Formats: sequence, structure tokens, C-alpha cells
Amino acid sequence: MITAFHDFVAWLPTGLPAYLFLITVVVFVHEMGHFLVARACGVAVEVFSIGFGGEIFGWNDRHGTRWRVSWIPFGGYVKFLGDLGVASTPDVSRLGGLSDMERSHAFPFRPLWQRAAVVAAGPFANFVLAIAIFTVTFLIYGQNLNAPVVDSVVPGSAAASAGIHKGDLIQKVDGSPVRDFMDLKQAVTMSAGQPMAIALERDGRMMTVHVTPKIMEMKDPFGGIDRSYALGITNRIEASRLTHVSYGPVEAFGAACGQTWMIVKGTMVYVWQMIAGYADTSQLRGPLGMATVSQKVAEISFGALVSLIALLSVSIGLINLFPIPLLDGGHLLYYAFEAVLGRPLGARVQDVGFRVGLAMVLGLMLLVTWNDLVRLNLF
Repeated sequence: MITAFHDFVAWLPTGLPAYLFLITVVVFVHEMGHFLVARACGVAVEVFSIGFGGEIFGWNDRHGTRWRVSWIPFGGYVKFLGDLGVASTPDVSRLGGLSDMERSHAFPFRPLWQRAAVVAAGPFANFVLAIAIFTVTFLIYGQNLNAPVVDSVVPGSAAASAGIHKGDLIQKVDGSPVRDFMDLKQAVTMSAGQPMAIALERDGRMMTVHVTPKIMEMKDPFGGIDRSYALGITNRIEASRLTHVSYGPVEAFGAACGQTWMIVKGTMVYVWQMIAGYADTSQLRGPLGMATVSQKVAEISFGALVSLIALLSVSIGLINLFPIPLLDGGHLLYYAFEAVLGRPLGARVQDVGFRVGLAMVLGLMLLVTWNDLVRLNLF
């Protein structure tokens, strides 16, 4: 515990500002998406909060919205007129007492398409933020591609069993070209352990080997242990292997969209692997884990921290679209039922759904917090 306390004290000077910057930007953009579309649809916004719990400071704008910064920096919310709380559940007892003017601006009484647009705007804003960051990054710095040359093969690994040798140049995976070693790593990670056909060049000759990735434990860049599918090969960065690619505005935007899609695809594949039992949940990080990562990334450079914002923004946007009551995706699921039935789901059904969603979200928070504590060697 003494070591953990010393680590916490050492984390404070750079880790706390980096984490607060990271989470504030992502949450602000997400909630601003909800806010702007709500205002455009004529919905009255009562509260715009960064963080949960008690207010640290705040102010009221000319429309009557209370802008606040709260004590618990694990998220945020926008509360509309007619909401019961931060989860946007209808305040049934209050709705009956609203005047006609107030009802016209209350969220529950807006047309279905407007409510769906307001809810979807938060995750959409997260994707826009990520694409914007990646576009600017590609436009300014371009991209360095590291040739996928095999520098070593782990004995007993999938690569060793398939006959992959040191010096092999990977050309294709299941027919898809591989330009960068990270392309290969991502393809293997998302393989779910299924056999792969790898075309490679060896001593000027082309050949194809078939390999089945295995689960391996490796250290990640942040000191943790990563368990994922791997071939068991290493690659190093050398100037002679790097190819610099410059982008114009259109090409940078296209590359940014592709990068964002790969993050979405990778996340969805990982979720499916967990459900199917191919991957465990120990790799999930919570707020404590993100705080640790943000410190180490901030120590690299401010640009690296901004790139982490893009990655986190995509993850937050995608997670919020999961069809779990309490999340944005859960609200959209309810609206889909409403569109099909021609009426909202009953109050009892919605209440049960929100309770189940709350239990799922709290369970996930407990899981990722436990993972963080174990990763930090506190248990």
C-alpha cells in the first residue's frame, strides 16, 4: 500500500491534468452533440454538466441552461425539460403539471424523429471528433509505414508451427495487402483464432503459409499484460523499412475515416470474442486504467495525448450505441419499438428496462475497476 501511495503521488503532477483534459474533451463533445441538436429541435435544456455529483462551479446562460462542472470526473450529462434525472427517463409526475408552452419544449413530447436525433447526436459527435483529429494529424504529419518484416519468431508459437522464418516479408493476409506491421497485428488480433492464409516473400520467392493464431501474453506499452491472438513474431522499426506517405485534404479525410472504422471494427470484434469466449475481460480498462494510460501518453507528447483522445472518443461513441437501457443505444432501441408499435412502450416496461440497464452498467464499472486495481497491483 505504501508503494501504491507513492505511485499515486508521482502520478498527480502529470497524470491528473492529462486525465482531466482527456475526459473533459471527450465528454464535452459528446454532450455538446446532444445539446446542439436539442436546441435546434426546440427542446429546453435545463442542465449541461461535465462530471457527476455536486457542483464545483457553474453559471446560467440566457436560455436558462445551468452549465456546471461537477466533482466526479467520470462522464457528464445533459438534462432536458421533462427528464427525471441524468439518464433521461421521463419525469411522469412533473409532466402532468407543465403548461402548454412548457410542454412544447419538453423532451418527452417532441416528435419521435427529433428525440432519436437528439439521442444519436452524442455518439455521432464523438465520431466526428475522432475523424477531425485523425484528419489533421494525417494532413500535418502524414503517415510512416513500417514494412512487415519478421525479425524473430517465438519458439513454439503459431508462426513457428506454420514455418514462418526470420527475414520473411509479409505481403498479404487472406488476400488483403499488408502495408504496415500494424496492419498484420490488427488482422491477427481480430482473427478470433481462425486459420489465416499469409502470403510472404522469402529470398525473392513468393509463398503462402497457413497459420492459426494462438492466445499469447505480452507486455503492452503501458506496463500491463495484454492477452490476445498473436502469431509470435516481432518486428523492429528501422529507417530503411519506413515509407512516408503524405496526404492532401481529401486523402487525409479518407484515411481518417478508415482509421476510425478500424477502431470501431476492432472494438466490435473484441466484444464478440468476449461473448463467444475467445477473449477474456481482463483487458478492459476503467477510469483508473485510463488515468494511468493518459499519464504515460502525456509524457510522450501532447500530440500523442490528442491521438488518445481520438481513440477514446470512438470507443465512447460506440459504447453509447450499445442497445442497453440507460445508454443512448437503449433509448434508440425504445424509440425503434415506438416506431413499430405506433406508441411508446409502457412505463412499467421502460422502468424495468432502465433498472436492468443500470445493473449492467454498474456491473461493468465494477468489473473494469477491479481490472484496474489488479493491473495496478493493489490486489
